[in-house]
Amino acid sequence: MAVPVWFFSLASLGALHVVAISFRLIAYFSVFHRRPIDLRRRYGAWAVVTGPTSGIGRSMALELAERGLNLVLVGRDPPKLGDISERISRAHAAVQTKTVLFDFSLVSTAQGDEAMRRLREAVAGLDVGVLVNNAGVAKPGAVYLHEVDVEAWVRMIRVNALALTEVTAAVLPGMLRRGRGAVVNIGPGSSFGLPSYPLYSVYVATKRYVLEFSRSLSVEYKSR
Repeated sequence: MAVPVWFFSLASLGALHVVAISFRLIAYFSVFHRRPIDLRRRYGAWAVVTGPTSGIGRSMALELAERGLNLVLVGRDPPKLGDISERISRAHAAVQTKTVLFDFSLVSTAQGDEAMRRLREAVAGLDVGVLVNNAGVAKPGAVYLHEVDVEAWVRMIRVNALALTEVTAAVLPGMLRRGRGAVVNIGPGSSFGLPSYPLYSVYVATKRYVLEFSRSLSVEYKSR
């Protein structure tokens, strides 16, 4: 009995899909069998992590310490900064840590300028090879634009976009002089996976900025 053309076509598409998924799975699992990269040798001895006291930032700081990098921890809460710094020191005696108090919602103000000066002083002379821009805010959450005082949106823009830009600009010159470095900007998949994000208009706009900023920097500095 002859096989219908439509059946053969569907079977072929299914087989191609299975092959494509198989290659993706192989690539995914192969990552776990690679030898870890020596981050100190490849990028430098120090990493700067913003927002390191909770969530992704805390996990990144702990992982970088595990990989042997010294850390400059930048955040706005002194007790929490002290806590993560002490935890890293207890777990990794050879890892050095510095803390910089910086409320990113004050960027582009006199207080923010003073905090940025302290950050520049903290990294001066250090072999900073990794920058993790993790600090960000999502509050007030899902609301209409007019329902929240405009100052809340200004703070969000300062933290999510302006601070990230200023911190990157402060760290990049040293990376360029040494000819190596990596900048990791943390952002949600929704910033490029969805065509719009109602009730989070300012938040997603700041994260789209991070996405385009990251893409453009990658091209600008790829050959530097």
